[in-house]
Amino acid sequence: MTTASEMHVYLRLPSKVLFEGPAVRLRGDAPCGGFGVLPNHIDFVTALVPSVLLVRQPDGRERIFGIDEGLLVKKGHRVEIAVRRAVEADDLDEMRDIVRDSFDDLEDEERAARAALSRLEADLVRRFASLRKEQA
Repeated sequence: MTTASEMHVYLRLPSKVLFEGPAVRLRGDAPCGGFGVLPNHIDFVTALVPSVLLVRQPDGRERIFGIDEGLLVKKGHRVEIAVRRAVEADDLDEMRDIVRDSFDDLEDEERAARAALSRLEADLVRRFASLRKEQA
């Protein structure tokens, strides 16, 4: 592997790519604690926990992402990050508000979907029970 001054980072959600671009430093949190990645860091794979992900770009700009659980894979000068949910903010105060609002809305939607699934399952059980009665 050759030495490089930057790496290419992809932050992917199930439905889209939230960030794709060069970076000179990345900071994240794994189940065993925080870690940093530089362009010539050894290749590795780690799980990510809900936390703040910081990406420093070559121009000095720091991108701040609030992420849910996911996976990070570094190979060569490429870093692939896949997370269930993520949002970007300009600062940590804004991040707190965005994360609270976005993730709360998603949790409400997931709760409604689970309730609908439970109703479908209950209806299926009732239909099977009625078929059994008809056969008897």
